[in-house]
Amino acid sequence: MNLVTSTTVPPRPAPKRIPLTADEPTTLVEMFERFARIHPRSDTLNYKRDGQWHSIPAAEVLAKAQSIAAGLYSLGVRHGERIALLSESRVEWTLFDAGSLFAGAIDVPIYPTLTPPQVHYILRDSGARLLVLSNRPKFLELQEIIKTTAIEHIIFLDSSELTPDDGITLKQLEDEGRAVLENSPNLVLQLANETRPEALATIIYTSGTTGEPKGVMLTHANLVSNVIDCAGHLSFGEGDVVLSVLPLSHIFERTAMYMYLHHGMAVYYGESLDKIGVNLREVRPTIFVAVPRIFEKILARVKDNASQKGKLNLALLNWATSVASHYARSIVARGRVPWRLKLKHKVADKLVYAKLRNALGGRIRLLISGGAALSEELGYIFLGAGLPIVQGYGLTETSPVITSGRLEDNRIGTVGKAIRNVDVRIAADGEVQTRGPHVMQGYYNKPVETEQAFTSDGWFRTGDIGTLDSDGFLRITDRKKELFKTSGGKYIAPQPIEQLIKKSRFVNQVVLIGNGHKFPAALIVPDWEQIESYVQLKGIDEHSRAKLCSHPRILNLFERQIAALTPDLAQYERVKKVALLEHELTIEGGELTPTLKVKRRVIDEKYQDVIEQIYREGVQE
Repeated sequence: MNLVTSTTVPPRPAPKRIPLTADEPTTLVEMFERFARIHPRSDTLNYKRDGQWHSIPAAEVLAKAQSIAAGLYSLGVRHGERIALLSESRVEWTLFDAGSLFAGAIDVPIYPTLTPPQVHYILRDSGARLLVLSNRPKFLELQEIIKTTAIEHIIFLDSSELTPDDGITLKQLEDEGRAVLENSPNLVLQLANETRPEALATIIYTSGTTGEPKGVMLTHANLVSNVIDCAGHLSFGEGDVVLSVLPLSHIFERTAMYMYLHHGMAVYYGESLDKIGVNLREVRPTIFVAVPRIFEKILARVKDNASQKGKLNLALLNWATSVASHYARSIVARGRVPWRLKLKHKVADKLVYAKLRNALGGRIRLLISGGAALSEELGYIFLGAGLPIVQGYGLTETSPVITSGRLEDNRIGTVGKAIRNVDVRIAADGEVQTRGPHVMQGYYNKPVETEQAFTSDGWFRTGDIGTLDSDGFLRITDRKKELFKTSGGKYIAPQPIEQLIKKSRFVNQVVLIGNGHKFPAALIVPDWEQIESYVQLKGIDEHSRAKLCSHPRILNLFERQIAALTPDLAQYERVKKVALLEHELTIEGGELTPTLKVKRRVIDEKYQDVIEQIYREGVQE
C-alpha cells in the first residue's frame, strides 16, 4: 500500500452500500447542487455582523461556491491538490469549503488555536500550495513558517489592514471566478463531472494528543454516506433551525453542517462560545449540537444565576434538578411515574424547567451530544426538564458517525445503535471495531500507521473500549490508550471514575491520574462559585483561590465528596489523594482539544510538579 507521496486513495473495498433513495447524491458536489435545487430557502446560511443577523439564500450559496471554484482554477488549483483552511468557524468557512470541493481540490482544515510549529507540520506534511487565513494578524503570526512550506497563494477572509503583497481577499477571488465563468460558463460543471465518489475530499489532521498528528484521508463517498445514513437516527427536516457553535475544522461539526444543508435547514453561526446563551435566545433553534462540556456549562450557568439570587433560589434549582433526574429515570425504567413525583415535576416545570427551556430559545426539540462521554446524570436531568439529549459516537477516521441515539428509543448512558450500512463489533480485548463506507482510506504519508489501524480481516480499530447489549446499543467505557496501570499492575479506566466525581456540585473539571503509581489521584478544578459559598457558610477565614487550593478543610471537603460518590469502586480504583487547580483547563492553555476533550499527556507534563507532590505525600503516609 503506497501512501507516501501520493493522494491516490489506496484500494480498500468497503461493504456494498445500500442507497436510501434512487436520486441520492454520490459526491459532496452533487449534495450542494441538490440542496440548492430542492430546498431553495432564503435563509440557508445566517451570520451576525455589527449586531445584525444577515442571510444568504440557497441559490447564492451555490453561486458563491461555483465562483470560488472558478477563482481557484484561475490560480492554478487542479484536481487532487491540497488547500489549507485555517480560520475560526464562520459563514465564509463553509462557502470556501464548498468552493474547493467544486474545484476538485482536497481541503485541509487547521484549527486556529494550533501553535505555529503545529501549523507548520500540517502545511509541510500535506504539501498544501494555497492557504486560507481569517485575517492579517494570523498571517503575521505565521509569516516566518509559511516561507518554509510549499504555499504559493494566501487568501484572506477579512480584508482589513491588508497590503497587496500579503495576498488576495475572498471577495477578490470570487470576482475573478465570476469573470472566468463569463468566458467559460461550463468550467465548474466540467470540474464537478470529473469528481468521482472515490476521490479524496479532505485530509483532517488528528489533534495529536497521543503523538504526532496523522492526516485522515476521507473521500466524497465516505462523507456523503455518513450524511445520508444518519437520516434515520437524526430526524432533521426543512422546518428545523440550528445554531452552529462547534469548530468546523473538526469532523463532527463539518459533517453536521453537510447534514443541515442536505436536509434544507436554516443554519445560524454562533458568534463564540462565550455568546452561546445570547445566540440561543436570538436564534431560537430547534436543534442544537454540542459537546458534553457545553451542556455542563449551560447547567452550571443556570446554577450560578440561581446562586446570585440567593440561597432559596439555589435550593429550588437543586430540588428541581433532582426531581428531573428521578422523573426521567422512572419513565425510562418503568414507563410510568408515581403520582407524587408527577406532581413535583409539574411544579418544578412551572418554576424551573420552563425557564431553562426559554434560556435555550424555547423551541429546542432535540439536543445532540458527541465528541466525548456525556454523564448519565446530566442526560437524565435534561430529559426530565423536557430537553432530550441523544448521544452519537464516532471518530475522524469514520467520517465521523458510527452509532447514534434516536428520540424514540433514547437509551441514556449509551451512544445508540449503528447507523445504516455500518457494522460494529467488540473485539476480545473489549475494543470497538467497525467497517463500512464511512471508514477512512488511511493516514496520509503514513503507511505503517494505516496498516496498524486495521485488523487482518479489514475492520477499523477505534481505540475505544465498549460493550454492545442484546438490543444493539453501544456503551463506550473508555479510550484504550487512556487506560493506565498502577504500580501494583491493576488497569484503571479513568473516564467512568471522572464521571462519578463530576456529579459533585463543587467540581468543575476533573482529571484522574496514577499511571505507574501505587494509587489513583485526582486533579480537580473547583466550581469556585460553590466553593466561595461554602467558605462563607462555614466561616472559613480565607478568600484567596490559590490558598484555598491547599486549605485542609477544602481538601477534606473534596475527599469526602469523592468518597460519597464512589463507594462501589474496587479498592485499587479508589481515589486516595486530591490536588486542586486554581485555573480552568482551556483550549488556549493547551490542556483541551478544540472539542474540549482533555489532553492527558499535556496535563501530565504541565502539572508534573503537582503530581509528584501528591505521590511524595502519599509515600510518606
